[in-house]
Amino acid sequence: MLKRINFYVSALLVCVVLSSFTFRGEEKQARVQRVIDGDTFVIENGTSKGEKVRLIGVDAPETRRTARKEVGYYGQEAKEYLRTMLNGKQVKLVFDVGKRDRYGRLLAYVYLGNKFVNAELVKQGYAVSYTLAPNVQYADLFLKLERQARQAKRGLWN
Repeated sequence: MLKRINFYVSALLVCVVLSSFTFRGEEKQARVQRVIDGDTFVIENGTSKGEKVRLIGVDAPETRRTARKEVGYYGQEAKEYLRTMLNGKQVKLVFDVGKRDRYGRLLAYVYLGNKFVNAELVKQGYAVSYTLAPNVQYADLFLKLERQARQAKRGLWN
């Protein structure tokens, strides 16, 4: 009897751990409700609040001061760039290994048609490469694009 209980407890634990992960490449279509800053936006999910999405692999400067962070240089420009690109539009969210961050936000690579939004932000100098394991699928690409933006003095590197 005790072995059976241990088995079920172990199985439940595995399910809980796996529920925070997804299979690389899983996709979801969504409409962008509003942009919060240069790397975070809200998608429609049937509620007035929506659901927050954080772009994987990139970090844009902060747009507002918090207890831990100051407003970053080029933050408003990054937010406006993302807002102009995404507000009200249908996007494809593609997930990597980890589906949510510690704040409960969806973590995604985002596509607007054929445009890879995460990469475009880094390429144009609105964000820097910021890769955290286990979501490392495009780490090398983002570093390469950041170097190119820096050399070309685009965006925040100007």
